[in-house]
Parts: sequence; structure tokens; C-alpha cells
Amino acid sequence: MQALDSGDRPSVARTLNAIRVHLGMDVAFVSEFLDGRRYFRHVDARNPAGPVQVGISDALDDSYCYRVFEGRLPELMHDACQNAEALTLAVTRALPVGAHLSVPIRFSDGRVYGTLCCFSHTANLSLNGRDLGMMRVFAEMIGEQVQDEALRMAEMHSIAGRVEQVLDSDALSLVYQPIFNIIDGRRVGFEALARISAQPYQTPDVWFADAARVGRALDLETKAMRLVLKGLETLPGNAYVALNASPAMIVNGNLAEVLRDFPLERIVVEVTEHQAVERYEDIAGVIRPLQEAGLRLAIDDAGAGYASFRHILNLRPDIVKLDISITRSIDTDRSRRALAAALRGFAFETGCSIVAEGIETSAELEALKNLGITKAQGFFLGRPMTQEQLQATIH
Repeated sequence: MQALDSGDRPSVARTLNAIRVHLGMDVAFVSEFLDGRRYFRHVDARNPAGPVQVGISDALDDSYCYRVFEGRLPELMHDACQNAEALTLAVTRALPVGAHLSVPIRFSDGRVYGTLCCFSHTANLSLNGRDLGMMRVFAEMIGEQVQDEALRMAEMHSIAGRVEQVLDSDALSLVYQPIFNIIDGRRVGFEALARISAQPYQTPDVWFADAARVGRALDLETKAMRLVLKGLETLPGNAYVALNASPAMIVNGNLAEVLRDFPLERIVVEVTEHQAVERYEDIAGVIRPLQEAGLRLAIDDAGAGYASFRHILNLRPDIVKLDISITRSIDTDRSRRALAAALRGFAFETGCSIVAEGIETSAELEALKNLGITKAQGFFLGRPMTQEQLQATIH
């Protein structure tokens, strides 16, 4: 049977309902064999309050499912009460069980996951080999879905373990990229950038995306933010530190508590989210009191997409950071110069400042100066440094 694309598959719930209704059964379910027990994982029943419920389990040997798998019971029984082996199970008369069909669910490597079963409380002599064949087809479809879900859950478990290891270790560290006043050459600030040394090797944005997948994004952001703030006292006293924060961190991460007792006038919070924000008033409600106390707000990656312009218009930032997609080759690209000039004009009208990111050549730097942009960062000006390297440049 050709595997269906996951987007084309009916859900397990819909499949079970279709089987039960088509065959005129009272219950259809998917079971899993695990550690000597049978677990009901998916159930569709005429009576939802009946004894077969998702999550409950019983001993494998006390189940029809396992005895069918072992060959001690047939896959198709018109009336279980007429089968001597079935009558050895108390459930046969207790439910009672009449007609019963059961087929194994296998993974692609041949392993048996469990069974697809359905039964009625009364006998049904009309069931035949075609019905059993249909059950096998549906069992294969369900097996593909269950295997996909098992692989997904295993992946999520692995990701959660790796993220937990980062949270519980010293694998998270920082580097600092200097931000310059390009008119007089002074370092006016530093952007703190996370680095994660845990295995497998992947860039910080992938680590933060993984943390979000397993519900630990705020924990990882908070850890990084506290590490930035802890190192603030080692930076030159006249320089600020810029730290990244997602809208979720600002709204739900107790930002004010994290920043408490630190000199807000030396801190810039850069909003890093590239997706649209639905409720800017929630962000503003947290940020405004902090801004009044000296904190500065920056919008990162301006010009990289529509979302960043929405952030600029709705959050009234103190700093707008030009994305590298604008500054790259700005000396030779009229369109990039025009967009940078427009943002420079916006900054002048609204009272915020511009920081250009990603400067890699002297020509790009001169083009920015000619546009009246006075602050920038990039490899041409200064590469990210560890705290030790930064200290060596101070003394």
C-alpha cells in the first residue's frame, strides 16, 4: 500500500469512527503493547462512558488483543461467546463480547505496536474476509500515523533533554559586539550575543527555536538575559549593553523583575521577533514604565520584513537598527541608500536614533556617514568578543 502524505490522511479518530459505523460495532480502538500491558490509545464508542477508555490498561495476557496476536484467538469471531479460548477471559461475558475483529498494527521495520480492534456486544454473522481485509488496510494506515507520532514524540523528548542540559549547565555563554559612534570612533555600547557550546552543534537561533518547540523558550531567554546583566558591571562605565528579548519574553517573562536592581539607563532591550504582534498594547504596558525609568527600546532588523516596520510604528522605539540586508553594498545600491535615508528621516522626526548593522567595508561606512547615520556595528568595525577579550581592550 502506498503511504499517504500526512496532510492527506484522515485522523485516527475519524478512521475508528468510520470502521465502527461501517461494521455496525459498539467499540473500535487502537491499543499499544507496552511493558507487559495493553494500553488503549484511541477509542471510538457508541457509548462514550463505557468501560473502554483512553489511557486505561490491563495485563497483556488478559486481553483479546494479545491472544489474537499470538494466534490463540482468531482475528475474526462472529460470536466470542462461542469460542472456548475467549470464554476463559472474564470480560467475554462481563461486557459481553459478541462479534470481534482484531489485526496487528506494525511499524515499517516490522515491530508490532499493538492492535486495531472492534467489537459489538452481540453476535454478527455477516462479517466476512472482506471486512477483515479492510481492517488490515486501516491498520496499515494507522500504523503509519502512529509511527510518525512516535518519531515526533521521540524527537521532542530528545530536544527537551538537550535544552534541559543547556539550562542546567554552563553551555550558554556570551560574546559582545561593539557599537561605535562612527564620527569620532568611540565605543558607545555592546550587543550581547548568545553562544551555546552544547551538542549537537547548531546556531543559537536554532537552539532558541528548539526551546520554543518544547515550551522552554522563556527559560532560555531568561537565563541568557541574566547572564548579560551579570556581566554588565565589567563593561566600560559609559557604554550600554543591548540584549535581545522576544515579545513573549517582554509580556510573559517577567521582564521588569529580571531587570530590577540594574541601571536601566545602561540597558537597551532589542525586540527580536520577526513575526507580527497582535497586541502591541501588552508590550507597551511593560516597556513604558521601564523606559520612563531610563531603559531604551530598540527594534532589531529594521527593513528585513513587514513585521519590523509594524514594531517601529507601534512601539515608539528609542533606537532603530538597520538590518544587514539594507547596509550590505549600500555604497553601490541606490535603493538601499534611499531606504536608509528614509529611515534616517523617520528617526529625526520621531526623536529616535539609528544604528546600522553588518558593516563590512570602509565604503559602506562612508556611505552611512554621508547619509547622516552616526552609529554602527559590524565586522569591519569590531568582531564579537568574549568577556576576557573585551577586558583586554579596556585596560
